[in-house]
Amino acid sequence: MEDGYQNRTAFIKGYYRGDSQAANDDEGGHSDSTEGHDEDDEIYEGEYQGIPRADSGKGSLAGGPGSVRAGAQQFRDVGVSEAERRKDQEELAQQYETILQECGHGKFQWTLYFVLGLALMADGVEIFVVGFVLPSAEKDMCLSEPNKSMLGLIVYFGMMVGAFLWGALADRIGRRQSLLISLSINSIFSFFSSFVQGYSTFLFCRLLSGVGIGGSIPIVFSYYSEFLSQEKRGEHLSWLCMFWMIGGIYASAMAWAIIPHYGWSFQMGSAYQFHSWRVFVLVCAFPSVAAIAALNAMPESPRFYLENGKHDEGWMILKQVHDTNMRAKGYPERVFTVSILPTQISQLVVLSCTIRNNILVCFSPEYKRTTFMLMAVWFTMSFSYYGLTVWFPDMIKYIQKQEYESRTKTLTKEQVGHVTFNFTLENQVHRQGHFFNVKFLNLKMKSMVFEDSVFEECYFEDITSTHTFFRNCTFIASLFYNTDLFKYRFVNCKLVNSTFLHNKEGCMLDFSDDFNNAYMIYFVNFLGTLAVLPGNIVSALLMDKIGRLRMLAGSSVISCVSCFFLMFGNSESGMIALLCLFGGISIASWNALDVITVELYPSDKRTTAFGFLNALCKLAAVLGISIFQSFVGITKAVPILFAAGALAAGSFLATKLPETRGQVLQ
Repeated sequence: MEDGYQNRTAFIKGYYRGDSQAANDDEGGHSDSTEGHDEDDEIYEGEYQGIPRADSGKGSLAGGPGSVRAGAQQFRDVGVSEAERRKDQEELAQQYETILQECGHGKFQWTLYFVLGLALMADGVEIFVVGFVLPSAEKDMCLSEPNKSMLGLIVYFGMMVGAFLWGALADRIGRRQSLLISLSINSIFSFFSSFVQGYSTFLFCRLLSGVGIGGSIPIVFSYYSEFLSQEKRGEHLSWLCMFWMIGGIYASAMAWAIIPHYGWSFQMGSAYQFHSWRVFVLVCAFPSVAAIAALNAMPESPRFYLENGKHDEGWMILKQVHDTNMRAKGYPERVFTVSILPTQISQLVVLSCTIRNNILVCFSPEYKRTTFMLMAVWFTMSFSYYGLTVWFPDMIKYIQKQEYESRTKTLTKEQVGHVTFNFTLENQVHRQGHFFNVKFLNLKMKSMVFEDSVFEECYFEDITSTHTFFRNCTFIASLFYNTDLFKYRFVNCKLVNSTFLHNKEGCMLDFSDDFNNAYMIYFVNFLGTLAVLPGNIVSALLMDKIGRLRMLAGSSVISCVSCFFLMFGNSESGMIALLCLFGGISIASWNALDVITVELYPSDKRTTAFGFLNALCKLAAVLGISIFQSFVGITKAVPILFAAGALAAGSFLATKLPETRGQVLQ
């Protein structure tokens, strides 16, 4: 194998410099393994482009028949140069594969696996953070329904921007450098978001936190793939997907362990409050911080260095991979025999590797069909998956809400006077009532609604309320002291000679139903995330055996069929079981899609293309969540049919993609 590698390298060098020069190099036995390529190896950039040298063909520029022949010859040279470039890319990709074979798979790849797994885990955590803190944050910040919706979607907008931005930069400044910057931004703004008090600043911090973590998925998969040989790539990229599941489990467990502990909170006066949900937000930044610390000990991708002409750096990293693996396997004496690295193609890449060019290349005739097919598959899968996974908990909440409202007590035209209420008022509707000289002292109002009622000379003190509203009511000579009854709770109300004194700042947390909320939000998500474990294991074991396309299309088809079972989920336990079933089946298609996306684009365009497709994925998630949520409480049929139709279309289009199993990394 070593002799074959040396012969191929000598052939390529001789191909550009002339066979006689290559023969002289072979006779001299020269090696540039430590010093890079010699000055003799330098090649004019114009020769790669099919452009004539500055001192050749001068007479043809003066016009006449000679200029026509020169133009035709130049056109042919460009065509020949493009064909040569592709041939060189294929040859050099094969050489890189041969080098990885010699480096082996061992301790180095497994170390990198856990380091990059932390970064992927941070992405999984980010998806769940806002959903877990929202029930507490909405009370702490007095959020309206539109504000709650925006807070729920803001992370997807941030990740959409981040995926595109960091994916493009990773092809310019390096995988490791881009990942470090993106994780640092995520850590910084995750930290700040746990302390800021206002809704706007919290929203801004979560947006930038999402922008930071958005680069995790496209960079991590591209970075890791460039250290894996072809027979290991599909399996180990699928094992890497396990960390996204671990991130969801970590977030669910931490939320369940931290948020219900209300004694962990403190406040400074009435202006600054730090409740337990903020501790949870802080803890969720730990995987990102750990990934930054571990990533500092790892090298840049050698493939990136080679593509950008840094041959010495690339050689040293490959030697480090080889030596680390050999020492761990008990062969410290085994020498890294590669002494000449591929060099020529990097000159072409450096000239064309800009963000704008990389995006345009994804839509060039060579990659246009592949890009559009992948766009359709990414969009349909994301639309259905995120739409359904957010719709499931909302449907369960709606079922619980219906059951709760069925127990609502309605009182009409009651006359209440000279009475003191000092106990909890819950789940009641008072219509056309008249309250005269009534005192509401030191109590909780939960899901209370007063409609078309009159409050005359009433006194409200130390009131904590949840889902309590006054609609079309009139308050005459009434006093509100130390309550959280803010203006938005009074809908079309008239206040005559009424006063508010020492209103509570912010919204006080109501703990009466927190156990049920914890069960609903944390435990259900914990089960849903854990349910993907079998799918992860199966996809990892079979990815290199049955191929990426069969895995992708097969899993999508089975997911499509499983959607129709949702029609029969009318209970809370039934919906949870169906959520777990859908998640466990669909994860295999996500793993296959990640692998095939990495393998369909060349190294200098890989993270740009992956980032663009992942950004489209987040856009589809926003659309799916928004559309599916609008049907909660109206019908189950429309969301289910939308999801099933999208998955069916995605599985059909997936079969039109090229199979990449057994191919070297472009």
